[in-house]
Amino acid sequence: MVPHIVLEELGVPYRLRHVDRTRDAHKSADYLRLNPNGLIPVLSDGDLVLYETAAICLHLCDTHPAAALAPPAGSAGRAHFYQWLVWLTNTLQATLIAYFYPERWVAEGNSAGAAEVKSVAQARAGLLFDQLEAELSRHGGVWFAGEHYSALDAYVFTLCRWSRHFETPAARTRPRLGPYLERMLARPAVQRVLASDGLLPPFV
Repeated sequence: MVPHIVLEELGVPYRLRHVDRTRDAHKSADYLRLNPNGLIPVLSDGDLVLYETAAICLHLCDTHPAAALAPPAGSAGRAHFYQWLVWLTNTLQATLIAYFYPERWVAEGNSAGAAEVKSVAQARAGLLFDQLEAELSRHGGVWFAGEHYSALDAYVFTLCRWSRHFETPAARTRPRLGPYLERMLARPAVQRVLASDGLLPPFV
């Protein structure tokens, strides 16, 4: 969803190809030639084949600088953009992956261990959502990086959305994250992505 939102924000032509995970299409020989990890997404841009969501977002920002979805290279804003992009993919997303796929972190058949991983990951994710809340409170801006919308917003929105069915408070329950996520939902690009993917409420 993250690069899909970024592409819609850019308004550039692209072709979206859905990968049917229910049929293990992401493990097929053809797909593994694109991404040997068997993970989604992959971006094909001419002769360039790129995987890892953060890398795709950076590439799209760098190849469409007029859209200003990232601060200028070499600026303090760009440094903080890198910081949060890496944090989102390596810290928050990694924790959420442990929540949704706890069996990956225990021996096969260890259901009790998987349940413990899931519980700990959910608690940890709550603390990480608190960090997002604190950052919004710190600068008081409309978007995650302040007053200017950036590719970070697509990432924050998507990962917060993953918490919508949490047993503990979802990201949307926080006083600044909640209104922020509603602003994201109101963006036409986000609405187009939700419609394209056939997603139904609750969206966050």
